[in-house]
Amino acid sequence: MLLFVLVATLSPGGATALATASGARFGVRRSLPLMLGIAAGLATLAAAASLGLAGVLFRVPHVELAVRLLGTAYLLRLAWQTARGGAPGQATLERPRRFGAGVLLLWLNPKGWAMTLSAAGAFATAVDGPARLALLLGGTFLVGATVSQLAWCTLGGVLGRILTRPWHWRLLNGALAVLLVASVVPLWLEAP
Repeated sequence: MLLFVLVATLSPGGATALATASGARFGVRRSLPLMLGIAAGLATLAAAASLGLAGVLFRVPHVELAVRLLGTAYLLRLAWQTARGGAPGQATLERPRRFGAGVLLLWLNPKGWAMTLSAAGAFATAVDGPARLALLLGGTFLVGATVSQLAWCTLGGVLGRILTRPWHWRLLNGALAVLLVASVVPLWLEAP
């Protein structure tokens, strides 16, 4: 289970791109609330999936479509803000995103729902009952996402220290924005 969670959380996506951008712009310490929000969002999502909430939500087509639309809008907004960011002190976003932004990113992300629902289905027989599964998966995703976000944010912090020219920042911000937009595409390719 831990291996599954580490692979799932370390793979590039919207949350990892956002953590990298935050680390580059603000450093790891100032990005901690965002990273912890992402980890908490994924952990609570895994717990909800284990308890059956995701299954109920995605059986109702209008709810699934609403989550997909809201998630897409939120990720595209984050991509736009990231692309418009310049070097520290010259950007439109002068403080790191907060805990709630990280939680919201995961709860509006159908990819996160699909990942945690898959994990809940795969490991349902490993424990006795949905409550235990919710605790186990929630805790494992909390640890895995925290490690992943810390790794990606640290990479961003390293990049932030070596970027010395405004065009470096434009290139990094543009690349991270493209990754955020690219993370939206699979949400629609897998649409029913």
